[in-house]
Amino acid sequence: MSSILLLHGPNLDLLGQREPEVYGNATLQDYVDVVRRSAALVGADVEDFQSNHEGHLVEAIHRARGHHDAIIINAGALTHYSWALHDALGAFDGRIIEVHISNPHARDEFRRVSVVAPKAHATIAGLGSKGYVLAVSAAVTAVR
Repeated sequence: MSSILLLHGPNLDLLGQREPEVYGNATLQDYVDVVRRSAALVGADVEDFQSNHEGHLVEAIHRARGHHDAIIINAGALTHYSWALHDALGAFDGRIIEVHISNPHARDEFRRVSVVAPKAHATIAGLGSKGYVLAVSAAVTAVR
């Protein structure tokens, strides 16, 4: 059985309330539920964690080493500048899938750079909850 750590970064706890024109009306729990349902279909367990604090996310990645087979991460704004997340993900030996609800390349210029992407096996963006379904599949299936 595969084990997935689902990580969400700053402000994603406000999904469903914050900028619905960008992120829609689904809540963070709605996204977690999508991942849990998708993971159950392929026999994977999911642990989810959200924090507005970079260090807490780094520590969660550290704890995932030797415990989880994959990380699905939506780092929120930390995607664009957190070298601490970049380095922590570099120490994880499982699959890493970066996911974004919206398409950062169609938004502000600063959102077009991801320091997470170089450590990820795949990046899925702009597909809303469908992106999370695809992320589960990518997390448990080797993509070559």
